[in-house]
Amino acid sequence: MAEVRQVKVFYDSMGDSLVVWFDNPENEYEVEETGNEVILMKDKNGKVIGFEKLNFSSQNKSLPIAFETLAI
Repeated sequence: MAEVRQVKVFYDSMGDSLVVWFDNPENEYEVEETGNEVILMKDKNGKVIGFEKLNFSSQNKSLPIAFETLAI
């Protein structure tokens, strides 16, 4: 049976950032700033396991979220 994975999405209103995790946040080993107010969180193998978008609400007036899953 295939492993069930979750995408975790957090909005921090105090810090005004949107954080999205594709893997367990405890696996974070290093971060990389992209220069576009986006921070990539990586595991020890360099795989991106999440990202943080800074100053999120200044660019988005609402927070609609839509998800789709694709069979691969």
